[in-house]
Amino acid sequence: MKKERVINTQRALVAALFLGAVTFGYAQEAAAAQETVANATAQVQTSQQNPAIDALKKKIEANPNDTESLVNLATAYQDAKDWKNALGTWNKISTLLPDWAPSYYSEGYVYQNMKDDANAKTAYEKYIAAVKPEELEASKKNLAYAHLFVAYQLKESNKEQAKQHIAKSLEYDPSNQDALNLSKFLNQ
Repeated sequence: MKKERVINTQRALVAALFLGAVTFGYAQEAAAAQETVANATAQVQTSQQNPAIDALKKKIEANPNDTESLVNLATAYQDAKDWKNALGTWNKISTLLPDWAPSYYSEGYVYQNMKDDANAKTAYEKYIAAVKPEELEASKKNLAYAHLFVAYQLKESNKEQAKQHIAKSLEYDPSNQDALNLSKFLNQ
């Protein structure tokens, strides 16, 4: 009888622990979901209630080809972490100024924050191709990062191309530890 009571107590304890773990797991998932919804709502509210964004949107409505205001709007969206609107604005800028390299770099940055590595890689490749020789000196840090990102994306599928990109990255920023680590990995 005492042995049955111990077994029943153990079963009850295991059931309580299991139920508690399930409840705890559900609470964690619910909290994460609530946080995601809160972040999305905050992004929408930030961009909708941001006076700077509102002013820039009005300015652009009056002159849709005002690239300076478009750049400021895209940057304001990025600051508000409103990636969708930032990307749409950078795309407009790229259409208006197809030879302006920084718009492609910014598109890559936004895609990266949206966890869309394939499009980020494409945008960074466009940036690398669009940088003019006279802009090279001022663009070294961004070029180093763009080459690093592309190399990282290619490390499994095309090791030789990845090596070329990482060599360029290190040419522009020889002290970048991430690039040095990737280079070491690629040359093993």
